[in-house]
Amino acid sequence: MGGTTAPVSGSAVLPAWIARVSKLWWECWSLMSLSVVPVTAGSRAVLDNGVMEILWFLIAMAMLVAALGPLLRRRRGGGIQLAAPGSPDAADPGAYGFVRQEELDLRLPGPDQDLVDVLDVVQRTQDWRAASQLLAGTPKDGEARWQRVQAFAGAASLELQQQPGTGGAWLRAWRAEAPKDAGGAAVHAEFLVQQAWRSSTAGTDDFRIILEEAKAASDQAALLAPGDPVPYIVELAVARGLAYPPEQFDQVWAKVMDRAPQHMGAHLAALHYWCEKWHGSRDDADRFARSAAARAPQGSLLAALPLFAVYEHLPEITLVQDFYKTAVVSQAMEGALYAVHSARPDDPMLAHVRHMLVMFLIKAERWSEAMRQLIHVDGHIGALPWTVSLDPAAEYTIYRNLAVAGYEANGGSPATLRH
Repeated sequence: MGGTTAPVSGSAVLPAWIARVSKLWWECWSLMSLSVVPVTAGSRAVLDNGVMEILWFLIAMAMLVAALGPLLRRRRGGGIQLAAPGSPDAADPGAYGFVRQEELDLRLPGPDQDLVDVLDVVQRTQDWRAASQLLAGTPKDGEARWQRVQAFAGAASLELQQQPGTGGAWLRAWRAEAPKDAGGAAVHAEFLVQQAWRSSTAGTDDFRIILEEAKAASDQAALLAPGDPVPYIVELAVARGLAYPPEQFDQVWAKVMDRAPQHMGAHLAALHYWCEKWHGSRDDADRFARSAAARAPQGSLLAALPLFAVYEHLPEITLVQDFYKTAVVSQAMEGALYAVHSARPDDPMLAHVRHMLVMFLIKAERWSEAMRQLIHVDGHIGALPWTVSLDPAAEYTIYRNLAVAGYEANGGSPATLRH
């Protein structure tokens, strides 16, 4: 990055804005005053256009101030802005042991060394057998199997994108040489889903054709492993893309629940379907998330699901002051924090919740809590909200730097951060 975030005073910013807005109001008043003087039609049109241009500009500026106001209104010594690299005032993320931006791993949300080792072997040798062995030894009803299927499918899809026609040959060989391998069938189905989203546009004929192939592949995977929820979790994405009616979606969801009723990954996949931008509404998504959280047993990460529902419906522009400190957002964050504190340390979905919390806590200026989440997930960024960015590593690094700067601006240091 071009600079490092550092705690500095932002109090000098407001007077310049006030002076500028005051000047614009004076110009607007002057023009409106002039408009009462008898003028020609042509000159009146010019004056009216000038007034309207300034009024529109003022409206835009008011919206911008409303959006940026919380960032500008800092107590002296408590603001945050970029500082030159090497500045003695610059906050240094490296002092906390954080990984450099170029070394962040986009493949996974958190550590899974067995998966990383197998992925390296498969991609280096183009031999699928190590992947098959790993999936065969992964419990069918757990979160890890779904994450590993996604990772293998994503690796093959990315290879094909980078090497059209030849990339991902190991997956094609896997299906051809071991057609009855349940793991290979599940990876192939998920690969087709990822190909549909990556290589075509939703709603087009190509998109529909690829998803129909994915549906057939998930059906075959389900036949090969009757107790495995993964083929039906794959179909949840197919249902979203092909616009299953709610009754048909519920039939797929029932099959998932029969096999893994507390599956966090499955709930996240289903939540997308019920969101406003797909086939539900804000209320539908909130109802689904709250219902799952309410019936979640002790130690389940489903208590964090309402936070993901809030994320899926974040406004494009936040005009509400302190939006991330409102009751709805704060309640969702508290639920996610409770889920994190009560979950097993080795829960494969724990990193997903921590990553989401990082963004929300930073937006709410809860710096120390954000830092406590960062120390657990830093190094891996294969999770929302970073993966939707064009440059996930850069997006994550910006937030991380803000967390460090905010933490140190409020008296924190590497010595005071509890691990």
